[in-house]
Amino acid sequence: MSSDFTPLLAYDIWPDGTATFAPDSNPVPCEGASLRWMHTDLQMHGLAQWCEDKLPPLASRTLLAARTRPRVDTHDDGLTITLRGINLNDGAEVEDMVSLRLWVTADLVVSVRKMRVFALDDLRDQIAQNDAPPTPARMIARITESLVDRIETVSLDLEDRASDMEITVYDQGDSPPPQLARLRRSVITLRRHIGPLSEALADLARVETPLIEKGFRNRLRHTANRAKRSVDEVHEVADRLNALSDHIDLHLEGRLARNSYVLSVIAAIFLPLGFLTGVFGVNVAGMPGTENPQAFAILCGAMVGLGVLVYLVLRIIKWF
Repeated sequence: MSSDFTPLLAYDIWPDGTATFAPDSNPVPCEGASLRWMHTDLQMHGLAQWCEDKLPPLASRTLLAARTRPRVDTHDDGLTITLRGINLNDGAEVEDMVSLRLWVTADLVVSVRKMRVFALDDLRDQIAQNDAPPTPARMIARITESLVDRIETVSLDLEDRASDMEITVYDQGDSPPPQLARLRRSVITLRRHIGPLSEALADLARVETPLIEKGFRNRLRHTANRAKRSVDEVHEVADRLNALSDHIDLHLEGRLARNSYVLSVIAAIFLPLGFLTGVFGVNVAGMPGTENPQAFAILCGAMVGLGVLVYLVLRIIKWF
């Protein structure tokens, strides 16, 4: 073991829900404690060596992986769990979800983050209030519920924003909202992440392991169902935004077609008038009316009459 490895958080959790700071970085709780929770950052010095020395190879690879996808695997007497949470870090986009890797045994939970995961801040606060989860199943349940709570909040916010845009476009007939494209990109990114997360939570509720008591399977299944509902809501928002975008495109195409049509009618009316002005505008001898002071008025009247005639002809042939 690398002696200079110090996790971000390390607690020994006791059966009554109280916790004390772990006195060392060994993956074994103090005598009498239910389990030890160790939380660390992927970039922390000494983590890789500690994992290689103290954890099974599969757990080490999962915790240290540079890129992850939500999944659940069993290994001997432990579970490797990879999850994702809403990114609430400063300057980050919520849809760029953060990864969380877990190695769980009967008396040890190791969590590794790449960026701050606020669900684990919730767990730390609960421990500070002497409300620590005394079993691995309870800890997994609390972490996943906290992750899904934030996902539900974001999915509901997306629904509200989509509804506001629909009111703006469908009901009020206003111009397309400038944030439509940005919202569509957010929905696409979020959908890509929470779909696999929902599947991983469903697998977690079904996995056969003594670490998760039968009484907690319904609780985990409920969390998985909530995640699946959020996935459905995000899919619905994506479809609604696609329909809204199609409506806007059709509206703009219709407006362009109407404008082109009006311009075509105007051009058809003025085409013969332009021909006349071109002919009478030539500067050669022999042009009629050059000696008649009323010639310009006569030409203007003839052009007006011709314009009216062309207009009537277009109406008769139902060109507009």
